[in-house]
Amino acid sequence: VFLITMAEVQKEENELVKPPMLTSVALRETTNQMEGGEWTHPLPIGCRASIKWRDGKHHMAEIIEKRQDEGAWSYYVHYVEFNRRLDEWTAGTNVDMTDVQKPNKKGPATDLTSSTDSTPGRKLTRNLKRRYDEINHVQKEEDEAKSALEKEHEEITKVKNIDVIELGRYEIDTWYFSPYPEEFSNTPKLYLCEFCLKYMKKRKTLCRHKTKCDLRHPPGNEIYRKDSLSVFEVDGKKNKIYCQNLCLLAKLFLDHKTLYYDVEPFLFYIMCDCDSHGCHMVGYFSKEKDSPDDYNLACILTLPPYQRKGYGKLLIAFSYELSKKEGKVGSPEKPLSDLGLLSFRSYWTRVLLEILRQHQGNLSIKDISTMTAIKTEDIIATLQSLNLIKYWKGQHIISVTPKVIEDHLKTSSRQPTLIDPEFLHWVPYQMDTKVKK
Repeated sequence: VFLITMAEVQKEENELVKPPMLTSVALRETTNQMEGGEWTHPLPIGCRASIKWRDGKHHMAEIIEKRQDEGAWSYYVHYVEFNRRLDEWTAGTNVDMTDVQKPNKKGPATDLTSSTDSTPGRKLTRNLKRRYDEINHVQKEEDEAKSALEKEHEEITKVKNIDVIELGRYEIDTWYFSPYPEEFSNTPKLYLCEFCLKYMKKRKTLCRHKTKCDLRHPPGNEIYRKDSLSVFEVDGKKNKIYCQNLCLLAKLFLDHKTLYYDVEPFLFYIMCDCDSHGCHMVGYFSKEKDSPDDYNLACILTLPPYQRKGYGKLLIAFSYELSKKEGKVGSPEKPLSDLGLLSFRSYWTRVLLEILRQHQGNLSIKDISTMTAIKTEDIIATLQSLNLIKYWKGQHIISVTPKVIEDHLKTSSRQPTLIDPEFLHWVPYQMDTKVKK
């Protein structure tokens, strides 16, 4: 069974920029006892309590939902110091009833402050706010509509509807809600065919399906094969059901993915580890067939059992090899997930450091972009994070010595396995421009 531990998640999240947590002083402003007595079940939604996790340690969590089964209460909780991927149902017996904090009915403060004001925290007057909105072309109606949609999405997806999936030889704990049809939701375990991704509620149904399913690899064209590594290109229009199933599977591990059924405008690149039993999916990325913003990647996922093995960087490297074939520079669609951002930063850092180490003589950012197919904005941001670039007389200047490069390479991730262009057999997608007569 593949499980993710609190320690692993904490290590990942220490590398991310996180919003400030509530201070211990603020938390103590709420009482951990009901007026006139101890807390008893059921606890109210919105309160916080110390919850015993699988590692035997207690962690502060917020109660999102509750249910009663045969007289026993259980709670769906969000651990306040960790990503939503660890949200789960837990038995009431895991709650420390001596450490419960009342829900904050007032809610978070909503004072509007100007991020551009020279006085920190200064409130905007009505006139100042209107002028600020006019200057910055703030579309109030669009913002309100977007905010309403985000709240609706958060409400719908706040509780995971599937706990575990069985995919090939792995049982995988899910991270997030995914909009599978209602009859397949709210089930502790979902069974998936690892080749066609059809989903079933019972193991015996999966066993029957295996005798009939003749797929041993993703549909579509195999465009890359070297040793046991293979990549298939799948057209969302030609293989609609497969791609929809893929998106539903991906949503179990991606918090903000919203595309599930409108797959026709996309191409999907499925990376597989192949053996005598077939080609087993390790991850995938998608890209628009026609991206006006030159995005070379729309969505990326490495399945949890294959994470921390270099497949994420391989998927990223593959997306840039396709961009080179197209003769374009590319960039991933924003915003990236937290793990996606970490993978891209790591990939960009390693590629740029290797370029700077190997190149002799003058080298411009545009030259690097042409060599790597990485967009100039991503190059500049990465070099700035490494303090290897300066802004002088209206232009960015790369300022680096061989020793500085070697020092950075020592602290960066190990040299990733690269995609070999000789084994890539692919022609860029051509949009149908024929006009009906």
